[in-house]
Amino acid sequence: MADILTPTLGESVSEATIAKWSKKVGDPVKKDEILVELETDKVSLEVVSPADGSLAEIKFGEGDTVTPGAVLGSVTEGAIAAEAKPEPIPAAAAPSANTGSAAFKAPAGDAVLSPAVQRVVTENNLDPAAITPTGPKGNITKGDALAAIGAAAPAPAAAPAPVAAAASAPRADHPREERVKMTRLRQTIARRLKESQNTAAQLTTFNEVDMTAIMALRNQYKDAFEKAHGVKLGFMSFFTKAVVHALKEIPAVNAEIDGTDIIYKNHYDIGVAVGTDKGLVVPVLRDADQLTLAGIEKGIGELGKAARDGTLSLDQLQGGTFTITNGGTYGSLMSTPILNAPQSGILGMHNIVQRPMAVNGQVEIRPMMYVALSYDHRLVDGKEAVTFLVRVKQLLEDPARALLDL
Repeated sequence: MADILTPTLGESVSEATIAKWSKKVGDPVKKDEILVELETDKVSLEVVSPADGSLAEIKFGEGDTVTPGAVLGSVTEGAIAAEAKPEPIPAAAAPSANTGSAAFKAPAGDAVLSPAVQRVVTENNLDPAAITPTGPKGNITKGDALAAIGAAAPAPAAAPAPVAAAASAPRADHPREERVKMTRLRQTIARRLKESQNTAAQLTTFNEVDMTAIMALRNQYKDAFEKAHGVKLGFMSFFTKAVVHALKEIPAVNAEIDGTDIIYKNHYDIGVAVGTDKGLVVPVLRDADQLTLAGIEKGIGELGKAARDGTLSLDQLQGGTFTITNGGTYGSLMSTPILNAPQSGILGMHNIVQRPMAVNGQVEIRPMMYVALSYDHRLVDGKEAVTFLVRVKQLLEDPARALLDL
């Protein structure tokens, strides 16, 4: 028998939540096969099987809290005869050593029901064996159970139904509300954003950038750039370069407050906000001032992929000095980003829109982007914030400035 242990979660992380079991009791497993996914305040972790065999026991169900070193379950090593295979137990229903909550009653047969499906089945006295499953792994979904309610009900006598009642019939098939527990990551996002608002004196200044020069440069060299470096030339590398130059000129935006002290950072580790299915994460691009445009594009691409795959390490999420967030990828025209505490500045990029602009006394259509700098007014004065954002604008509208240090 081999124990499945909760791994070390990283510095300052003392507990995790069981997000999902990918196997149920009795299933055959292979060594290093993923068995359970854990969710911490910062990252998701995958726990693998310690040996070949079958999953013998699940000690914590989905939603339970565990600490490093806790035994999550066990694996019976080696092949197991079919007749010795234990009855499947739904992972989500496994009893919690932390909460002491009762497990759901297992349905008849081999059906494994989620808590939501179990509730519908129990409340409506349904037979799981009579429900046709449509889930991806042959499991019964909540929709299957709800559909079975209507199928089991006797057909009413034919009678003219009021128009209003007929119109509302589809709504009766689904609950009007659904309560879902927040994931640990979402709880952390909510707490940190509120703490940021409550702690810092946040203010936002806006400007607009004519993207003509960067778009022309990108169109001219994008094919040669990709051929030479193996990565596409995007806008984030230009913005990162411009931000680093501006941070060097206005060091207060790259600083943070610690009690009654100001800590000025002489390194430029840029956080890049990435939206994932589980929420917003901000991995950090280290020493951005030392990177070329190609290095920045490669680094951001790798961080983005790791964020979406859920493979970011804790080190990749800590220690940023300034953050860039790009709401333009989702169509945002303008926003006021919230500081990523304890940082003192965050730059918001937005959608590029063709707009009429006055250029040398003539009206021309130009690709324009609104940019926003949110900053901590306790540390950064209005003059510094505006100067910083204007500097970013200048460097983007005339990229040669960055090359010439002008």
